[in-house]
Amino acid sequence: MTANGPAGPRVKGTTPSTTPPRRKEAKRAASPGIAAARIGVVLGSTRPGRRSPGVGRWLLDVGSAHLRDSWPGMSLDLIDIADFELPLLDESVPAALGTYARPHTRRWASAVDACDGFVFVTPEYNRSLPAALKNAIDYLFAEWHDKAAGLVGYGVLGGVRALDHLRQVLAEVKVADVRTAVTLSLSDDLAGSGVAARPHQCEQARRMLDEVASWTRALEPLRSR
Repeated sequence: MTANGPAGPRVKGTTPSTTPPRRKEAKRAASPGIAAARIGVVLGSTRPGRRSPGVGRWLLDVGSAHLRDSWPGMSLDLIDIADFELPLLDESVPAALGTYARPHTRRWASAVDACDGFVFVTPEYNRSLPAALKNAIDYLFAEWHDKAAGLVGYGVLGGVRALDHLRQVLAEVKVADVRTAVTLSLSDDLAGSGVAARPHQCEQARRMLDEVASWTRALEPLRSR
């Protein structure tokens, strides 16, 4: 997915958590008896030389075929926060009110709103998640609600401390993070611009995606209200 996202920004009303009609129509257009669901793989770093694009591509390679076989109707799409060029939060109205004045906020809201679940790919910076990812989450509110998320971390210690902090942030915007996470070591698992994952990490990724898919299906009635 690019910065342009789905056609047109989300229209905000008095009940920002209501699912937009276009998403309901898209689900009905899926094969009979199977609702389409989009899992956004959010790349959580924006710095030059970042490794998150390679980690995201690896997850797509490992996970796309698995979802097609095990969870018909589910798809994975990359969402690179760098494409949206979000400055430090510059909306004067709190995101909980659902009134977005800035074009970059509306583009970002449209991309997030179009997803039914997420996988967040994040490095660890100074025992926490990158400021760019925290900033991107803070821009929105209702668009995150009632969606499941898996976590992929990387760093000297596998990004585990970044994942712990990210879980706390996601809970506040009503994202249900799943138990299984994938951790990748900078020295052992990342090679060049890609990933040299070991078999158990590929299995962890598939297990995590199973959990995200299961919770995405379970939360669908809440998103459809």
